[in-house]
Amino acid sequence: MEFCDECGSMMKAEDGMWVCGSCGYEEPKGDSDSYTVTEGQEDSEVIETSKADEESALPTTDAHCPKCGNDRARWYLQQIRAADESETRFFICTECEHKWREDDN
Repeated sequence: MEFCDECGSMMKAEDGMWVCGSCGYEEPKGDSDSYTVTEGQEDSEVIETSKADEESALPTTDAHCPKCGNDRARWYLQQIRAADESETRFFICTECEHKWREDDN
């Protein structure tokens, strides 16, 4: 990735040149043999994942589900407030999939 010396915008690779999309400044790509930029490889494989796959990869802990009473839940942290405040911990019950959160008060 290169940035324009004139305006600071990100430059695009076009025909052996770096071209700025904002101001039009161009400069030759140096050492272009060390890497190649490809667009859409035919033999690339797409791996589909479902939300259930993502949830099952979460760590588990002892937590009491308020809906079914199960004592095991998957959990993750997410920043939902200002950056200077702590993260919120979310739990997902391993039995009924009920989701709840625990805030630091």
